[in-house]
Amino acid sequence: MPEHDCYHCGLPIPADVDLPVDIEGTRHQMCCTGCQAVAQSIVSSGLIDYYKRRDAMPEQAREAMPDELKDLGLFDHPDFQQGFVKPIGEHEREAALILEGITCSACIWLNEQHVAHQPGVTAVDINYATRRARVRWDERRIKLSDILAAIQAIGYRAYPYDAARSEQISQRERRSALWRIFVAGFGMMQVMMYAFPAYIAADGEMTADIEAMMRWASLILTAPVVLYSAAPFFSHAWRDVRLRRLGMDVPVALGVGAAFVASCWATVIGQGEVYFDSVTMFVFFLLCGRYVEMLARQKAVRGVEELGKALPAFAEKLAAWPSPAGDKVPVSQLVVGDVIRVKPGETVPADGVVIEGESEANEALLTGESRPVPKRPGAEITGGTVNGGSPLCVRVSRTGEHTRLAAIRQLMERASAEKPRVVQQADRVAAYFIVALLVLACVTAGWWYWHDPDRALWIFVSVLVVSCPCALSLATPVALTVATDALARMGVLVTRGHAIEALARADHFVFDKTGTLTYGEMRVETVRAFGAADASTLLALAAGLEQGSEHAIGKALRLRAAEEGVSLPAFGGVAATTGQGVAGVLDGVTYRIGRPAFAAELAAAPVPEALLEDERSGRTVIALASSVGWLGGFALSDGLREDCVQTFETLRAEGLALSIFSGDTPPAVEAVGRQLGVEHAVGGMTPEGKHAGLRALQKGDAVIAMVGDGVNDAPVLAQAQVSVAMGGGTDLARNQADIVLLSARLGALADGLALSRRALSIIRQNLWWSFAYNFTAVPLAMSGLVTPWMAGIGMSASSLFVVLNALRLQRGLKR
Repeated sequence: MPEHDCYHCGLPIPADVDLPVDIEGTRHQMCCTGCQAVAQSIVSSGLIDYYKRRDAMPEQAREAMPDELKDLGLFDHPDFQQGFVKPIGEHEREAALILEGITCSACIWLNEQHVAHQPGVTAVDINYATRRARVRWDERRIKLSDILAAIQAIGYRAYPYDAARSEQISQRERRSALWRIFVAGFGMMQVMMYAFPAYIAADGEMTADIEAMMRWASLILTAPVVLYSAAPFFSHAWRDVRLRRLGMDVPVALGVGAAFVASCWATVIGQGEVYFDSVTMFVFFLLCGRYVEMLARQKAVRGVEELGKALPAFAEKLAAWPSPAGDKVPVSQLVVGDVIRVKPGETVPADGVVIEGESEANEALLTGESRPVPKRPGAEITGGTVNGGSPLCVRVSRTGEHTRLAAIRQLMERASAEKPRVVQQADRVAAYFIVALLVLACVTAGWWYWHDPDRALWIFVSVLVVSCPCALSLATPVALTVATDALARMGVLVTRGHAIEALARADHFVFDKTGTLTYGEMRVETVRAFGAADASTLLALAAGLEQGSEHAIGKALRLRAAEEGVSLPAFGGVAATTGQGVAGVLDGVTYRIGRPAFAAELAAAPVPEALLEDERSGRTVIALASSVGWLGGFALSDGLREDCVQTFETLRAEGLALSIFSGDTPPAVEAVGRQLGVEHAVGGMTPEGKHAGLRALQKGDAVIAMVGDGVNDAPVLAQAQVSVAMGGGTDLARNQADIVLLSARLGALADGLALSRRALSIIRQNLWWSFAYNFTAVPLAMSGLVTPWMAGIGMSASSLFVVLNALRLQRGLKR
């Protein structure tokens, strides 16, 4: 094997990639970390003879694995699991998988039920639209390989999820579907050529031998259509029957099989009607409908796939910055502290801080904002964004699954894995519908066999085929998937399955102030001293107490202290009181910083009039006191977001009630309320007070949407029916909100509300269509007015309608 080819799979090794594996004392190079992990597993499992016995490189990557290693559980190897398995608890693990072979909602139900009953599996959720699965298990009781084997045992295949694997499966599905459509289409046209003379010939014009010859020719041409093109219907139906569960393929297989067998018998004995033309037309139209549905579904779920492909495979790492010399290395090898160079037009490979150069970054994929964001030394830059004008040197701060892009992808995956209540209800209805359909088809066949035996068979087939529980099951998940993708492109990240429906139904929006209505970038305007200490000393004490705070006020105090070059003292016994402030001890003296009333308790003296006057002016006031008495105070201000007023006007025009709940001083909150035209603006609220305020509103049957900080306001957000967080600077991995606004633009909330309402409207349209179609088509088929080929068109068109209707949500997106 040439030295520049991978020893494991035989593919070329990219330049400057060094991934060796020691095999029997010889170092062999691999092309990627996946091949390296597999090769190391082969060596550690004692299967080195695999490399000795093979006589050719595998044609596909998945064939580069010996059968023995599959039996020993490659998927249980920690190195192999790094990319798609994450720890949840001490012994609990969660894997992101993608399933192959899913054709209807019953397949989802079957896999969920089967996997959930495996000992040690604690949770399993599968999304119908994306074919994505989230599985949790206790590694002490079951292995991942056992779970994958259980899925394979019922006729499906599960793979570790990654964007490349997902695209490979999609391409394979499309290629297989096109071949089946081609065979069905060719057979249909040829069978129609032989069936047409029988339709137009008058009695006596066609001899018996000619009619028999045409029937046999039709049988020969129909056989490949049934045995190849329609094979998935039969295999899936047999699997469902074997497991004593009913899926949509059961009535389809019954209909096709019954019509084909009856036609074959009529051909053999030379008596009775044949339905070869109807069988081939039905299979062709049904396959066409499912193919278009598959294309639409794959288009609808590409949002998360694009995030998965956003990072480049390689990065230019500077060996000894500020030396300009650099080497290309795989992004997976970057570690925190590395310095990388990002050239104009390249994608930033990891989160970091700019240390050299000035440029602009396009963050449209992450925030929905098309305007480039200026980047200068000291500015944070996110992996997945595209560098614009000039080269940047970046010090890596987060890599791999710890980056902001990975957090966004994980939150989107969490949302897609959860099943909203409306989806669960539709799935239950669809399951009962299939049972009712089979009963109706049998009753109808019996009635027609008694009254008109010649028509009984094809009416039986029509009833089985014309109904479409698939449309009912697709109606909601496809619309939610498209809406989630469309919202993400706006910079509105949906992290919970119920969020879109809840946002659309919300009639009362409650906003926090700091960091939500304002930028959260507070500035210290005034420093007031009430004793002998000067302004620098007061800043040192205040910033020292706030050293561990993530609140905007603490950051503002530390920034002002840094600007003035003040050194910070080290406090002991620092303790934060939620919604009040921070206390600490320095040189035996207790200090407090926070609300004036909180500091006044320690000072044992009334709040100074100067601080009260600052509060009345609408500014945020923070007081500093010690056990000796009052020390000083700070007046801070924070401007409203530029589109805040317009957003509130839009929400008010939609008939929504608006409130502001804030922990800031009442005068400051009331001043913001006057600017925004909000009468119900309450300040000085603790988290407990906000919680009680939300509960009081909910007692009046209000559907609350709470907009605040996804980390610090988590208990309050949890009380609301739907919670929204400003995620511009928030640690997304800890964000507990149902929806996160990724950009600094508050107007994205109004856009998201409008699209959520459109999505809910489309879900209602899809459900109404599904029920109306089935309650109309089934009676028509039972009365003999629908032929099997017409039923095939109707069934395919019904499923296709709900998918295409959902895709309308992608129109007119604001970028």
